[in-house]
Amino acid sequence: MSTIDARTGLERISRDECVELLSTQEVGRLVVVEGERALVFPVNYAMDGDAVVFHTAAGIKLSSARHHRVTFEVDETDRVNRAGWSVVVQGVAQEITNFDAAEVVEHLRELQVEPWAPGDKPHVIRIVPLQITGRRVHSAA
Repeated sequence: MSTIDARTGLERISRDECVELLSTQEVGRLVVVEGERALVFPVNYAMDGDAVVFHTAAGIKLSSARHHRVTFEVDETDRVNRAGWSVVVQGVAQEITNFDAAEVVEHLRELQVEPWAPGDKPHVIRIVPLQITGRRVHSAA
């Protein structure tokens, strides 16, 4: 059930609706920490239940995310009506490898994740959520 925050006037979106909203989009932002820097990467993703799944190549994104806490954010805005929503997933990034159960590997590799950026992205990452929160701002009109 969604509620209105008396202090801000923003609607707090229920966890279930947050998961539904996540499934309506295909691009989100992955936030990782490398050293003392927070890095933000746009990624194409798909949902596996309440877990976010994306593919990536080797590099900072993979090394900073793998087996670490990460944040993932997705939003939708309506500039004309000054309305929109934002969902934030805080969780742990797991790299799915051939050491995982064969049916899990197959299932996650079959998800419809289609990276817009060119290049081979052989690493499959699943963000196991620890917390999913969302906020919605309604049109003032």
